Amino acid sequence: MRYRTLGTTGIKVSEVSFGCWTMGGPNFSPLNGQPIGWAQINENDILAGIRAGLDAGVNHWDNADVYGNGRAERLLAASFAKVGVKRDSQVIATKVGHFRGTAPHGYEPRHIRNQCEQSLRNLRTEYIDLYYFHHGSYAGEDHEGRPHDYLHEAAGVMHALVKEGKVRAIGQSAYSDDDYERALPVLKPHVCQSKANLRYDDMIRPGSRLQALMARHGCTFVAFGPLDQGILLDKFDPEKPPAWEEGDYRANRKDFAPGTLREVREKLARVVERFGGSASMDAPSRTRLLSSVVQRWVLAHDHVCCVIPGFRNASQASCNVVAGSDAPLTPADVAWLRQLFQG
Repeated sequence: MRYRTLGTTGIKVSEVSFGCWTMGGPNFSPLNGQPIGWAQINENDILAGIRAGLDAGVNHWDNADVYGNGRAERLLAASFAKVGVKRDSQVIATKVGHFRGTAPHGYEPRHIRNQCEQSLRNLRTEYIDLYYFHHGSYAGEDHEGRPHDYLHEAAGVMHALVKEGKVRAIGQSAYSDDDYERALPVLKPHVCQSKANLRYDDMIRPGSRLQALMARHGCTFVAFGPLDQGILLDKFDPEKPPAWEEGDYRANRKDFAPGTLREVREKLARVVERFGGSASMDAPSRTRLLSSVVQRWVLAHDHVCCVIPGFRNASQASCNVVAGSDAPLTPADVAWLRQLFQG
């Protein structure tokens, strides 16, 4: 496993780190009732996946208060206790903002502090290595229902938590360049996080707005969704698209439609051929090859410090980590893959 540094912090994380969203299981938004979780999990399978990650050198775990409304944080802590992990050997990230509880907004200052304390308790730790604001929407209402912008006071709370020793590094997760452009000069985060993969490279593409912002502010990038939730592993049959259980947000993703899966499958066949696979390759080997290639493609971009694929068991975890030991892609391979998927 190779390691890279989070921003200017000196904190080193594994190039392949693990996302914990799947660990929360099914969940629903309290705002609109829409599913925001995943399929039900088996906690013994999760423990086996964590063991596999640790054995491969994974040292960075990306969590959030809203993942199962605390379940994912508690499960990570319980798993570490069972394995006997030393706290200071791991980099634990979590987030605040999507779950607002009874506050008028997820970034209301007292709510941030309350959630920080609850996350510390859930994670059985005295400090959070990397604490994110989970989205870039700071505008909302105050307690009297009046329009209010929480950016400056939320940033103030975050920096106070750092001074108090409860947080080591600051992160901003967001979904648009405008949100990053507004937040970065005020929050001054060490890390930005968003989606990045072969099918969606807006945030990591050379010359993009976020690339320029990260260069200006000294940030690094954590990429979620590098496998596009299995779509880039060719896991799903276009003729029999997957059906998801209640509470799994993937049921609302249009990308699991037959037409999209068929188009991606055709491109992935070319990827397998270019990177040494064959038509007779067994399914597990083919999946490992694709997992490695598509994650190394994300890792080849400027400012990216790690990818954070999700996992549900030891098999998926073992497949994820191959990218951390395979040789980095050549510039020619990076360009070829971009052309294939971005045209």
